[in-house]
Amino acid sequence: MADKIQISAETRTEFGKGSARRARREDKIPAVIYGHGDDPRHVLLPGHETALAVRNPNALITLDIEGDEQMVVPKDIQRDPIKPWIVHLDLLAVRKGEKIVVDVPVEVIGEPADGYEYMLDQPSVPVEADALSLPDSVSIDITGRNENALPDALILPEGTELALGDLESPVVSIYEPQEQPLEDEDAEAAEGGSPEAEGEQSGDSEGDSDAE
Repeated sequence: MADKIQISAETRTEFGKGSARRARREDKIPAVIYGHGDDPRHVLLPGHETALAVRNPNALITLDIEGDEQMVVPKDIQRDPIKPWIVHLDLLAVRKGEKIVVDVPVEVIGEPADGYEYMLDQPSVPVEADALSLPDSVSIDITGRNENALPDALILPEGTELALGDLESPVVSIYEPQEQPLEDEDAEAAEGGSPEAEGEQSGDSEGDSDAE
């Protein structure tokens, strides 16, 4: 289940690029909290502590915002394309007993039937679960399978429901690998040479005979 982490935060009162740069110099991450129809709430989070927390993208975080506690889960993590830091976070406010939709990774269990191989088509799927009990992943068992594994084959934790609209696309494709036929030239080479090469050899022999 999702981690439960406590982080102290402070209200953000300055905005703009200059403010964001100062925040980064102080190892702080700008973030916005939204949800439940409330006005967005802008905060600053401790950089290192927050970066560790959101390594699990569905971490349940309890923010202490100057004495006011608010539970949140990450919804969007904006990272610098070059430097190893988080530029901004969008956080979804959640309450105890509330169900939310999050994307979770799919773990494949087992191996398909003999002579078959598999490909994971959907590395993650959306699920709906209690905000306080978000799963870290869901699994799908392909042991002995010789046909595709569809979403109905996913093994979901208790209290978790699939929030996927398309139920016909495979989560895991099961297939028999096909031998690749040799190219024409390779086939000819395997038989002892191409007609052009044989013709050249024949011509060379005749030329040698004339020379004699």
